[in-house]
Amino acid sequence: MPELPEVETTVKGIARVATGLTISEVWTDYNSLHYIGSETIKDPKYFAKFKKLITRRTIVGTSRRAKNVLIHLDNDQTILIHLKMTGHIMYGSYELNKKRALIERGGKDPWFAKDEGPLTDPFNKFIHLVFTFTNGKQLVLSDMRKFAKVTLINTNQLTLSEHLREAGPEPLSPLFTYEVFVERLNKKPEGKIKTTLMDQTLIAGVGNIYSDEILWRAGVHPEEKIKSIQKHNHIVLRHMYKALKETLQKGIDFGGDSMSDYRNIDGERGEFQEQHQAYRRTKKPCMKRGCKGTIVRKVVGGRSAHFCDTHQKAYKDTR
Repeated sequence: MPELPEVETTVKGIARVATGLTISEVWTDYNSLHYIGSETIKDPKYFAKFKKLITRRTIVGTSRRAKNVLIHLDNDQTILIHLKMTGHIMYGSYELNKKRALIERGGKDPWFAKDEGPLTDPFNKFIHLVFTFTNGKQLVLSDMRKFAKVTLINTNQLTLSEHLREAGPEPLSPLFTYEVFVERLNKKPEGKIKTTLMDQTLIAGVGNIYSDEILWRAGVHPEEKIKSIQKHNHIVLRHMYKALKETLQKGIDFGGDSMSDYRNIDGERGEFQEQHQAYRRTKKPCMKRGCKGTIVRKVVGGRSAHFCDTHQKAYKDTR
Protein backbone atom coordinates (compact mmCIF):
# COMPACT_ATOMS: atom_id res chain seq x y z
CA MET A 1 0.00 0.00 0.00
CA PRO A 2 1.34 3.46 -0.83
CA GLU A 3 2.39 5.17 2.40
CA LEU A 4 3.02 8.80 3.31
CA PRO A 5 6.04 9.32 0.99
CA GLU A 6 4.27 7.79 -2.03
CA VAL A 7 1.09 9.78 -1.45
CA GLU A 8 3.08 12.99 -0.88
CA THR A 9 4.99 12.36 -4.12
CA THR A 10 1.69 11.84 -5.94
CA VAL A 11 0.16 15.02 -4.52
CA LYS A 12 3.17 17.08 -5.59
CA GLY A 13 2.96 15.52 -9.04
CA ILE A 14 -0.72 16.37 -9.45
CA ALA A 15 -0.03 19.93 -8.32
CA ARG A 16 2.69 20.23 -10.96
CA VAL A 17 0.65 18.98 -13.92
CA ALA A 18 -3.00 19.67 -13.13
CA THR A 19 -3.34 22.87 -11.10
CA GLY A 20 -5.44 25.27 -13.14
CA LEU A 21 -6.88 22.59 -15.44
CA THR A 22 -10.63 22.20 -15.90
CA ILE A 23 -12.35 18.81 -15.86
CA SER A 24 -14.47 18.19 -18.97
CA GLU A 25 -15.43 14.53 -18.47
CA VAL A 26 -15.20 11.72 -15.91
CA TRP A 27 -15.29 7.96 -16.56
CA THR A 28 -15.14 4.95 -14.25
CA ASP A 29 -15.84 1.23 -14.24
CA TYR A 30 -15.66 0.92 -10.43
CA ASN A 31 -19.44 0.34 -10.29
CA SER A 32 -20.13 -2.49 -7.83
CA LEU A 33 -23.25 -3.96 -6.23
CA HIS A 34 -21.23 -4.45 -3.04
CA TYR A 35 -20.98 -0.67 -2.60
CA ILE A 36 -24.61 0.30 -3.19
CA GLY A 37 -25.50 2.98 -0.65
CA SER A 38 -21.90 4.00 0.01
CA GLU A 39 -20.73 7.56 -0.54
CA THR A 40 -18.02 6.50 -2.97
CA ILE A 41 -17.93 6.33 -6.75
CA LYS A 42 -18.28 2.54 -6.58
CA ASP A 43 -22.00 3.21 -6.09
CA PRO A 44 -23.37 4.17 -9.56
CA LYS A 45 -25.91 6.57 -8.04
CA TYR A 46 -23.22 8.36 -6.06
CA PHE A 47 -20.94 8.48 -9.11
CA ALA A 48 -23.67 10.29 -11.06
CA LYS A 49 -23.75 12.95 -8.33
CA PHE A 50 -19.95 13.03 -8.16
CA LYS A 51 -19.68 13.49 -11.92
CA LYS A 52 -22.21 16.33 -11.95
CA LEU A 53 -20.43 18.24 -9.18
CA ILE A 54 -16.90 18.03 -10.60
CA THR A 55 -17.52 18.41 -14.35
CA ARG A 56 -16.54 21.86 -15.63
CA ARG A 57 -14.76 22.56 -12.34
CA THR A 58 -11.14 23.69 -12.12
CA ILE A 59 -8.42 22.22 -9.90
CA VAL A 60 -7.16 25.00 -7.62
CA GLY A 61 -4.80 23.00 -5.43
CA THR A 62 -3.81 19.67 -3.90
CA SER A 63 -2.81 18.43 -0.47
CA ARG A 64 -2.37 15.24 1.52
CA ARG A 65 -3.90 14.04 4.77
CA ALA A 66 -2.56 10.75 6.09
CA LYS A 67 -2.59 8.37 3.09
CA ASN A 68 -5.28 10.35 1.24
CA VAL A 69 -4.81 12.43 -1.91
CA LEU A 70 -6.91 15.61 -1.77
CA ILE A 71 -7.71 17.48 -5.01
CA HIS A 72 -9.36 20.85 -4.34
CA LEU A 73 -11.81 22.33 -6.87
CA ASP A 74 -13.02 25.87 -7.47
CA ASN A 75 -16.52 25.11 -6.15
CA ASP A 76 -15.30 24.39 -2.60
CA GLN A 77 -15.42 20.66 -3.18
CA THR A 78 -12.49 18.28 -2.63
CA ILE A 79 -11.96 14.95 -4.36
CA LEU A 80 -10.54 12.46 -1.83
CA ILE A 81 -8.65 9.45 -3.19
CA HIS A 82 -7.28 6.73 -0.96
CA LEU A 83 -5.00 4.57 -3.10
CA LYS A 84 -5.39 1.47 -0.90
CA MET A 85 -3.27 -1.55 -1.91
CA THR A 86 -2.46 -1.04 -5.58
CA GLY A 87 -3.57 2.42 -6.65
CA HIS A 88 -1.47 5.11 -8.27
CA ILE A 89 -2.35 8.24 -10.24
CA MET A 90 -0.82 9.29 -13.57
CA TYR A 91 -1.17 12.10 -16.10
CA GLY A 92 -0.86 11.96 -19.87
CA SER A 93 -2.64 11.41 -23.15
CA TYR A 94 -4.98 8.40 -23.17
CA GLU A 95 -7.57 6.90 -25.47
CA LEU A 96 -10.63 4.76 -24.82
CA ASN A 97 -10.39 1.75 -27.12
CA LYS A 98 -12.80 -1.04 -26.26
CA LYS A 99 -11.97 -3.05 -29.38
CA ARG A 100 -8.27 -3.06 -28.53
CA ALA A 101 -9.05 -3.98 -24.93
CA LEU A 102 -11.16 -6.92 -26.11
CA ILE A 103 -8.18 -8.23 -28.11
CA GLU A 104 -5.35 -7.49 -25.66
CA ARG A 105 -7.02 -7.56 -22.23
CA GLY A 106 -10.08 -9.73 -22.59
CA GLY A 107 -12.34 -6.70 -22.69
CA LYS A 108 -11.02 -5.25 -19.45
CA ASP A 109 -9.18 -1.95 -18.79
CA PRO A 110 -10.05 -0.21 -22.11
CA TRP A 111 -7.93 2.92 -21.59
CA PHE A 112 -4.51 3.03 -23.25
CA ALA A 113 -1.65 5.54 -23.08
CA LYS A 114 -1.20 7.08 -26.53
CA ASP A 115 2.57 7.53 -26.31
CA GLU A 116 5.32 5.00 -25.65
CA GLY A 117 7.20 5.47 -22.40
CA PRO A 118 6.68 4.93 -18.65
CA LEU A 119 2.89 5.21 -18.91
CA THR A 120 2.85 1.94 -20.87
CA ASP A 121 4.53 0.06 -17.99
CA PRO A 122 2.46 -3.13 -17.39
CA PHE A 123 1.75 -1.97 -13.81
CA ASN A 124 0.08 1.15 -15.25
CA LYS A 125 -2.58 -0.52 -17.39
CA PHE A 126 -5.30 -1.15 -14.76
CA ILE A 127 -7.14 2.12 -15.32
CA HIS A 128 -10.49 2.40 -13.54
CA LEU A 129 -11.00 6.15 -13.15
CA VAL A 130 -10.31 8.85 -15.74
CA PHE A 131 -10.58 12.63 -15.44
CA THR A 132 -10.38 14.24 -18.88
CA PHE A 133 -9.37 17.91 -19.00
CA THR A 134 -10.26 20.62 -21.48
CA ASN A 135 -6.66 20.47 -22.73
CA GLY A 136 -7.36 16.95 -24.01
CA LYS A 137 -5.19 15.13 -21.47
CA GLN A 138 -6.20 12.81 -18.64
CA LEU A 139 -5.52 12.19 -14.97
CA VAL A 140 -6.04 8.45 -14.43
CA LEU A 141 -6.13 6.05 -11.52
CA SER A 142 -4.53 2.66 -12.15
CA ASP A 143 -5.66 0.15 -9.52
CA MET A 144 -5.03 -3.51 -10.23
CA ARG A 145 -7.13 -4.85 -7.35
CA LYS A 146 -9.82 -2.15 -7.52
CA PHE A 147 -9.61 -1.41 -3.79
CA ALA A 148 -9.14 2.37 -4.05
CA LYS A 149 -11.67 4.73 -2.46
CA VAL A 150 -12.83 7.91 -4.22
CA THR A 151 -15.36 10.36 -2.82
CA LEU A 152 -16.23 14.07 -2.72
CA ILE A 153 -16.26 16.25 0.39
CA ASN A 154 -17.08 19.89 1.07
CA THR A 155 -13.65 21.46 1.44
CA ASN A 156 -14.55 23.26 4.66
CA GLN A 157 -15.77 19.96 6.16
CA LEU A 158 -12.66 17.88 5.42
CA THR A 159 -11.42 17.51 8.99
CA LEU A 160 -14.90 16.52 10.19
CA SER A 161 -15.58 13.95 7.47
CA GLU A 162 -15.79 10.27 8.32
CA HIS A 163 -12.84 9.66 6.01
CA LEU A 164 -10.39 11.92 7.88
CA ARG A 165 -11.61 12.72 11.38
CA GLU A 166 -9.93 9.71 13.01
CA ALA A 167 -6.52 10.28 11.38
CA GLY A 168 -3.64 10.86 13.77
CA PRO A 169 -1.24 13.82 13.55
CA GLU A 170 1.09 14.30 10.60
CA PRO A 171 4.60 13.08 11.54
CA LEU A 172 6.42 15.52 9.24
CA SER A 173 4.54 18.55 10.54
CA PRO A 174 6.54 21.04 12.65
CA LEU A 175 3.76 20.60 15.22
CA PHE A 176 4.66 16.92 15.58
CA THR A 177 7.21 17.37 18.38
CA TYR A 178 8.95 14.68 20.39
CA GLU A 179 6.45 15.28 23.19
CA VAL A 180 3.53 14.68 20.80
CA PHE A 181 5.22 11.50 19.54
CA VAL A 182 5.53 10.08 23.06
CA GLU A 183 1.98 11.12 23.94
CA ARG A 184 0.63 9.24 20.89
CA LEU A 185 2.58 6.07 21.68
CA ASN A 186 1.48 6.17 25.32
CA LYS A 187 -2.11 5.75 24.20
CA LYS A 188 -1.25 2.06 23.68
CA PRO A 189 1.41 1.14 26.28
CA GLU A 190 0.77 -2.59 25.78
CA GLY A 191 0.99 -2.31 22.01
CA LYS A 192 3.86 -3.77 20.01
CA ILE A 193 5.86 -0.94 18.52
CA LYS A 194 5.57 -1.96 14.85
CA THR A 195 1.80 -2.32 15.10
CA THR A 196 1.53 0.93 17.05
CA LEU A 197 3.53 2.90 14.50
CA MET A 198 1.16 1.65 11.79
CA ASP A 199 -1.99 2.63 13.70
CA GLN A 200 -3.39 5.47 11.57
CA THR A 201 -5.39 6.87 14.49
CA LEU A 202 -2.15 7.43 16.43
CA ILE A 203 0.26 8.62 13.72
CA ALA A 204 -0.75 9.26 10.12
CA GLY A 205 0.90 7.74 7.09
CA VAL A 206 3.27 5.01 8.33
CA GLY A 207 2.77 1.51 6.93
CA ASN A 208 4.60 -1.78 6.61
CA ILE A 209 7.64 -0.63 4.63
CA TYR A 210 8.51 2.49 6.56
CA SER A 211 7.83 0.99 10.00
CA ASP A 212 10.45 -1.69 9.25
CA GLU A 213 12.94 0.93 8.09
CA ILE A 214 12.28 3.23 11.06
CA LEU A 215 12.76 0.46 13.61
CA TRP A 216 15.93 -0.79 11.89
CA ARG A 217 17.39 2.71 12.01
CA ALA A 218 16.42 3.16 15.67
CA GLY A 219 17.60 -0.33 16.68
CA VAL A 220 14.21 -1.40 18.08
CA HIS A 221 12.71 -4.87 17.92
CA PRO A 222 9.28 -4.78 16.19
CA GLU A 223 7.60 -6.72 19.01
CA GLU A 224 8.83 -4.43 21.76
CA LYS A 225 6.05 -2.92 23.84
CA ILE A 226 5.87 0.82 24.42
CA LYS A 227 5.97 0.45 28.20
CA SER A 228 9.01 -1.83 27.93
CA ILE A 229 10.95 0.70 25.87
CA GLN A 230 10.25 3.38 28.46
CA LYS A 231 11.21 1.05 31.29
CA HIS A 232 14.52 -0.20 29.87
CA ASN A 233 15.87 2.57 27.68
CA HIS A 234 13.77 5.71 27.46
CA ILE A 235 16.37 7.43 25.25
CA VAL A 236 15.53 5.01 22.42
CA LEU A 237 12.25 6.88 21.96
CA ARG A 238 14.27 9.92 20.90
CA HIS A 239 16.17 7.76 18.42
CA MET A 240 12.88 6.46 17.09
CA TYR A 241 11.40 9.94 16.77
CA LYS A 242 14.43 11.06 14.78
CA ALA A 243 14.33 7.90 12.65
CA LEU A 244 10.63 8.44 11.94
CA LYS A 245 11.19 11.95 10.59
CA GLU A 246 14.35 11.08 8.65
CA THR A 247 13.03 7.87 7.08
CA LEU A 248 9.79 9.40 5.84
CA GLN A 249 11.61 12.42 4.43
CA LYS A 250 14.10 10.13 2.72
CA GLY A 251 11.19 8.24 1.15
CA ILE A 252 9.92 11.51 -0.31
CA ASP A 253 13.39 12.55 -1.46
CA PHE A 254 13.74 9.29 -3.41
CA GLY A 255 10.31 9.61 -5.02
CA GLY A 256 8.56 6.88 -3.06
CA ASP A 257 8.92 3.11 -2.96
CA SER A 258 8.24 0.95 -6.03
CA MET A 259 9.15 -2.44 -4.59
CA SER A 260 5.61 -3.35 -5.64
CA ASP A 261 3.48 -1.53 -8.23
CA TYR A 262 3.58 2.12 -7.10
CA ARG A 263 4.39 4.60 -9.87
CA ASN A 264 4.52 8.41 -9.85
CA ILE A 265 2.46 10.89 -11.85
CA ASP A 266 4.63 10.25 -14.94
CA GLY A 267 4.25 6.47 -14.64
CA GLU A 268 7.83 6.11 -13.36
CA ARG A 269 9.19 4.03 -10.50
CA GLY A 270 10.36 5.62 -7.28
CA GLU A 271 13.80 4.75 -5.93
CA PHE A 272 13.37 4.26 -2.18
CA GLN A 273 13.32 0.46 -2.58
CA GLU A 274 17.02 0.75 -3.43
CA GLN A 275 17.59 2.25 0.02
CA HIS A 276 16.02 -0.57 2.05
CA GLN A 277 17.95 -1.67 5.10
CA ALA A 278 15.37 -4.18 6.40
CA TYR A 279 12.17 -4.46 4.37
CA ARG A 280 12.19 -7.65 2.24
CA ARG A 281 15.90 -8.25 2.87
CA THR A 282 15.27 -11.60 4.60
CA LYS A 283 18.46 -13.69 5.14
CA LYS A 284 20.70 -10.87 3.91
CA PRO A 285 23.47 -9.39 6.09
CA CYS A 286 22.56 -6.38 8.20
CA MET A 287 24.02 -3.23 6.66
CA LYS A 288 24.47 -1.36 9.94
CA ARG A 289 28.14 -0.49 10.38
CA GLY A 290 29.84 -2.96 12.74
CA CYS A 291 26.78 -5.24 12.98
CA LYS A 292 27.22 -8.91 12.09
CA GLY A 293 23.53 -9.70 12.19
CA THR A 294 21.14 -11.02 9.54
CA ILE A 295 17.74 -9.69 8.50
CA VAL A 296 14.94 -12.03 9.56
CA ARG A 297 11.21 -12.03 8.89
CA LYS A 298 8.45 -12.57 11.42
CA VAL A 299 4.70 -11.95 11.36
CA VAL A 300 3.75 -9.25 13.85
CA GLY A 301 0.13 -8.23 14.21
CA GLY A 302 -0.74 -9.98 10.97
CA ARG A 303 1.93 -8.12 8.98
CA SER A 304 5.43 -9.13 7.92
CA ALA A 305 8.17 -7.53 9.98
CA HIS A 306 11.78 -7.49 8.77
CA PHE A 307 14.51 -6.74 11.29
CA CYS A 308 18.08 -7.47 12.31
CA ASP A 309 18.51 -10.41 14.68
CA THR A 310 21.45 -8.71 16.36
CA HIS A 311 21.15 -4.95 16.85
CA GLN A 312 17.34 -5.08 17.16
CA LYS A 313 17.23 -7.55 20.04
CA ALA A 314 14.14 -7.57 22.29
CA TYR A 315 14.44 -7.04 26.03
CA LYS A 316 14.46 -10.40 27.79
CA ASP A 317 11.34 -9.85 29.90
CA THR A 318 9.15 -8.89 26.93
CA ARG A 319 9.65 -11.84 24.58
